[in-house]
Amino acid sequence: MAATGMQWRREIRWNASELGWRVGALFIVGSFLFALGSFPPYARWIDPRAVAATFALGSVFFTSAGYSQFLQALNEGAATFRYLGFRNTLFWWATAVQLAGTIFFNISTFGALVEGLDTQQENRLVWAPDIFGSIAFLIASTLAWAIVVGFRWAARRDDSDWWVNLLNGIGSVFFMVSAIAALVLPTTGEVWNIALVNLGTFVGAVCFLVGGYLLWPPSPR
Repeated sequence: MAATGMQWRREIRWNASELGWRVGALFIVGSFLFALGSFPPYARWIDPRAVAATFALGSVFFTSAGYSQFLQALNEGAATFRYLGFRNTLFWWATAVQLAGTIFFNISTFGALVEGLDTQQENRLVWAPDIFGSIAFLIASTLAWAIVVGFRWAARRDDSDWWVNLLNGIGSVFFMVSAIAALVLPTTGEVWNIALVNLGTFVGAVCFLVGGYLLWPPSPR
C-alpha cells in the first residue's frame, strides 16, 4: 500500500463542529453497532431484544450520518446554510437516496423490535423496508462512484475518495445479500438463511466502518 501513496492512518481527534468529521464518526459508530449485532457470539449470549435494540440504535447513527452527508451536498459552495432543499447534482442525488435508504433501515430495525410478529407481518414490517433500504444504498453507491471515476471501472489506489466509495459499494452489495437472505419463508415462518444474514450484515458494516474512518483527514506524517 505504501507504494501507491495512499495514507491509511487517519487523524484521531474530536472535532464535532466539523460536518465532514461528524459524517465519518457517525458512520463508524453505526457500522460498529451493525457489526456487533450480527456477530454470532453476541447474538447467542445477549438477550434477543438487546440485539434488536443494537441494530435499531445503529440505524439511528446511520440516518444521522446520512443526513449530515446530505447537508454537505446541499450546502457545497452555498452562501447560506440550509437544512432542506434540492440541488440537481450527483452528490445531492447520491446523499438523498442514501438518506432514504437509512430511513428504510430505521423502519426495518425498529419493526424487528416488535415482538410476536407473524410471518406476513415480519415480511411487511421488517423484510420489505430492508430490501428497499439495500436497493437505495446500491443506487447511492453507484452515484457516488460516478462522482469519483464516472460510470466505469477505474483503479485509483492512491485516492482516499476512491477507497471510500469502493468500500461503500462492496458494503452495499453485502447488505443486499443479507436482506435477500432475511426473507421469512411463508411455509416455515423461518428466515431463509440466517448465516448469510449475519455474514452480509457483518461484512457490509465493516466496509462502511472503514469507509467512515477514511473520511477523516490523514494523520500528519
